[in-house]
Amino acid sequence: MSSNDLFSQQQEDETRDSAPLAARLRPQTLSDYFGQQHLLGPNGPLRLMLNQKSLHSMIFWGPPGVGKTTLARLLAQNESCDFLSLSAVMAGVKDIREIVAKAKQNQAMRRRTVLFVDEVHRFNKSQQDAFLPYVEDGTFIFIGATTENPSFELNNALLSRARVYVLKSMTQTDLVAVLQRALSSEQGLSGRYQASEEVLLALAKAADGDARTALNLLEIASQLATDAIITMAVVGSSLQNSFRRFDKGGDAFYDQISALHKSVRGSDPHAALYWFARMIDGGCDPLYIARRVVRMASEEIGNADPRALTISLNAWDVQQRLGSPEGELAIAQAISYLACAAKSNAVYSAYKQLLVTVAQQPSYEVPMHLRNAPTKLMSEMGHGEEYRYAHDEENAFAAGECYLPEEIKDSRFYHPVERGLEQKISDKLRYLDDLNAQSSRKRYTSESQSQTNNDSVAVRPQDG
Repeated sequence: MSSNDLFSQQQEDETRDSAPLAARLRPQTLSDYFGQQHLLGPNGPLRLMLNQKSLHSMIFWGPPGVGKTTLARLLAQNESCDFLSLSAVMAGVKDIREIVAKAKQNQAMRRRTVLFVDEVHRFNKSQQDAFLPYVEDGTFIFIGATTENPSFELNNALLSRARVYVLKSMTQTDLVAVLQRALSSEQGLSGRYQASEEVLLALAKAADGDARTALNLLEIASQLATDAIITMAVVGSSLQNSFRRFDKGGDAFYDQISALHKSVRGSDPHAALYWFARMIDGGCDPLYIARRVVRMASEEIGNADPRALTISLNAWDVQQRLGSPEGELAIAQAISYLACAAKSNAVYSAYKQLLVTVAQQPSYEVPMHLRNAPTKLMSEMGHGEEYRYAHDEENAFAAGECYLPEEIKDSRFYHPVERGLEQKISDKLRYLDDLNAQSSRKRYTSESQSQTNNDSVAVRPQDG
């Protein structure tokens, strides 16, 4: 070997050694790849694809640090494809043209190309559409990676031409295996450091499913270690920041608030408080949760326990007045109350149904007896005529009176449940309906009744 070759090799070794541990440990073969057994296990879809040599366009959807880029590279390598990559954050029109030209050259030489686009959701609609002709004619096999829900972020045209595979957060067992390999591998720490199972498990837990974070933590710990031993004390010094996975405004965010809402609806205070704590631990704004709790009080509890809304508003107020941590405790109190309260979505269902009904029906006139009559002319026109003032009636109820337009006078929209306070409301409404049925002073005539009975729309909202 010449002196120039020796110098070049030395430079390459120095560059590799100075690279971050996560970069040095990037798997070179599928056998070195950890995790995603639901895709790469014996009967996993990607394993079957590899066995059949049928590489196709696909989208990898998953959180950071689970190996989306690495897996795409290994799939291309396994089928002897040229691997070209773009970052949707950095790439411009010129870069895309150069990639297409290179792929066409490969195609002319009967060599297949895999184009990998990281953070593909960052491309706009026009940029995504630009790939379609080349995916269609086989210029390249398209593999995109995204941390965002493809259903919301990618064009339907692109989604229809690529299969979506969901990559999951790595398990603690997988992460411990990655860390063990890092300790022993020549590309890693080459056996120069020792760490117990307890230490590796602590690092794996702190990484929260992210292999890149786990390796970065191990690298920091190795730099802080004395006598080449990574202890729990060293790990404690390494973990200065929270690495909890919480994507504000992303899928993890909305999945967790959904879990909190459904736990309240399901009357499980334990789960509701768990998801609340998870969101606070991840850095969610407590005021956002407070607003959502107020919605839960109306949507899920309603009139079954009206105190729920007051308690929720009070918790919101406490958070605004006192801040953390007192405010979070008040929100937790409201959440636990809502979870344990009687449930009713009767008002919520009635309101949703009425929005649909009103949009579909004509704009019925306000009945004359319900109209305001602030002037003499309006009185002469019959506004407010024969209106019965309820407080002057027996039990403050004008039996037989009707407050709906005549065309839908028999419609019923609000159906209280037989739980909590709404059970009493239901009994009260049945009692008032009986008084209306027995009254000799019904608002509309029998002829009008027979006609409007055929036209009235009685809608009972579906349970939502």
